[in-house]
This record gives sequence, C-alpha cells and structure tokens, in this order.
Amino acid sequence: MERVEAELFTDGGNDAVVRLPSRNFPGVLIQGDTLSVLRSDVAELAELLAAGDLEEARHVTSLLQADLEAKLQRYTDALRTHGISRPF
Repeated sequence: MERVEAELFTDGGNDAVVRLPSRNFPGVLIQGDTLSVLRSDVAELAELLAAGDLEEARHVTSLLQADLEAKLQRYTDALRTHGISRPF
C-alpha cells in the first residue's frame, strides 16, 4: 500500500470527487458497497433481458441511468466549481 495526498473537490461521502497526484483530471471515488450495488443492478438487468422481461428491464435501466446521471452531474458540478474543464 502506498500513501498519497489527494485533492478532495466534494465532501467525502459516496462518490467523492478526488484527484490523485499523478492524474490531470479528478475521478469519482465509489465506495465498495456502492460498486457492489451497481454490479448487482447490472446483473439483474442482464437476467431480465435474458428472460425477455422488457418492461422490468426498462424500469431497472431507468433507475441505473438516473443513478449514473446523478454521479456524473456531481462530478461536472465539482469541476465547474473549481474551474476545471471536463475531460469529455
């Protein structure tokens, strides 16, 4: 394990926006439990699609999209607040 100092652009909650010393742009730190939930949601979506349950698959997709959109918005807001252009 290596200890480094990182720049924190948001509060330290789930999906904190941080920049590591070797990176030009900040990233999003997703906690392990949150990552596990995202993976489970994608696995559920895959199962629903395989079973042909398109109605429920659409619902799960909309929830995933909203969650990722919120994380991306938090990221772009943090960059704008600190005068950093988006890398995309």
